[in-house]
This record gives sequence, C-alpha cells and structure tokens, in this order.
Amino acid sequence: MVALIDRRSQIRRVLLVTLLFNLLVVGLKAGLGWWTGSLSLLADALHSITDSASNVLGLLTNQLSSPTPDREHPYGHQKFEALGALGISAFLAIACFEILQGAIARLWFEAPIVRVSPPILWLMLLVMGINIFVATYERRIGQKLGSPILIADAQHTASDIWITLTVIGGLIGVQSGYPWLDIVLAFPVALLVLRSAWKVLHQNLPWLVDEMAIAPEAIQAIVLQVPGVINCHNISSRGLVGRKVFIEMHLIVTPEDVETAHQITEAVEASLEDKYAPTRILIHVEPREYQSKNITPE
Repeated sequence: MVALIDRRSQIRRVLLVTLLFNLLVVGLKAGLGWWTGSLSLLADALHSITDSASNVLGLLTNQLSSPTPDREHPYGHQKFEALGALGISAFLAIACFEILQGAIARLWFEAPIVRVSPPILWLMLLVMGINIFVATYERRIGQKLGSPILIADAQHTASDIWITLTVIGGLIGVQSGYPWLDIVLAFPVALLVLRSAWKVLHQNLPWLVDEMAIAPEAIQAIVLQVPGVINCHNISSRGLVGRKVFIEMHLIVTPEDVETAHQITEAVEASLEDKYAPTRILIHVEPREYQSKNITPE
C-alpha cells in the first residue's frame, strides 16, 4: 500500500485564488447592475455570490478532508470533500430557482428601464473572460490532483459563464429594442445550471454511498494471474479509483503453510496496487477444500 499524498495545501491555494477572482466578479456585476438598473445583472451578481460561497465551503471541507486515518476516522477523512461537492450542487440548484423566479416575475410585471451602453457590454465581456479563466484553471488543477471539490466548483463557475452570456444577450436585446429577449434566454440557462448541479451530484454521490468502485470480475482476473492462487470470491470494493480504493476478498491458495500463503497475498496486493493505486486491501485466506461460486458477497 503506497503512502497517501496530502494535496490539501495545493487545493486550498487554488480555492483562495478562485475566491479572489469571484469576489472581483461579484463587485463588477453588482456595480454594473446598480448603474444600469438591470434586474438580470443584479440577479447574475447574486448567482456569482454563490460562487464565492462555494469557495468558502470548499476551503472548510478541504481543511477537514485529510487522507491520513486516525483513531476516530480509520478510513481517512476524504469524504468531507465529496460532501463539499454536494454543497456546491445545492448552490447550483438554488441559483437555478432564482433565475426561473426572476424570469417568471418579469413575465407578470413590467420590466424597468435599463440603461445600456457599449462600455457596459465590454465590461460584461471582461467579466465573462474572468469566469472562463477561473473555470478552466480550476478544472485543470482539479483533474490533475483528483479533487472532486475543485472539479465541482469548476462546474459551478462554468454555469456562471452561460448566465453571463445570457445577460449580455439580454442587454443587447434591450439596446436593440427587444426587451423580451432577456426573459426568453433565462429559461434554457436555468436548465443548464440544473444540469451542472445534477452532474456534480452524479459524480460524488456514489462515493458517499459506497457504490462499487471496480467490477469484481476485473479484480478476479488480476488476482487469478498471481502464481499460487486457486480462486478468489466474495469480492467487494468501494472508494474512488485514483483517490483511494478499499478492496476486500476471500482467497484460496495452493500452499498450506501460513508463511507461503502470506507471500502470495502480498503478491496479490502488489498486483492490485499497480493497477488501482492507492489501495487498502483486506484478504481472508481460506482452506483449499472450501468452494464458492459467489464472486461477490450475497
């Protein structure tokens, strides 16, 4: 079993950089919304606040998600990071609700006069450029470090790009004499935000509910290639490949002495470690006479 690498300081640095950029975006959107009188811009600023809130949530869960086990958490603390990702999913769902609520309100009430000028549109393009940079930066580092919290936060920021693009389209529509365009574009963007929330949920929920990490047939195929192994069964796995995988199995080996059987189990662990590292493997050795056709626990 290889030593776990604590990447929390690298993740924390990325979250702090992202938080600073998100606060800049919130300030720009709120200022432009107040100056122009655009409700959609103010709503966009409110959605961007959820970006900053998710960064703060990520910093908190990152502090708790040590990969090193202790007495109270013998399997480590890494699920805290997945919990943080689920919190971001909740923020995305809230943002979706706010967008739909604002669009429906505009259908029922007369929209206020919005002052739009070319400098406003250029500033909004600058804001969108910041969002694109932040989302790309977070996703790239998140994939490199295998961090679900960074990848989820990048999804959140990416949804902000579409919302900002919609606001820009609405402002151009207002300037061109088509104020209804601002309302029409809000609905598909809300669905895109909801889709991002579902993707974050879908990626992290299996980890939290201990869904199978590796197909037992794949584990069995590797184990049966180790010399001295007769059969393995009752195979189970959980965790996340690339982060930490826990594997359990029952093993039947040719030798009957304990020392040689132990050497074979170490060879099995090494083979699985090479394929799925980092791993934590528990092997129960059984007598040669024992027979079982159950590849997974009943």
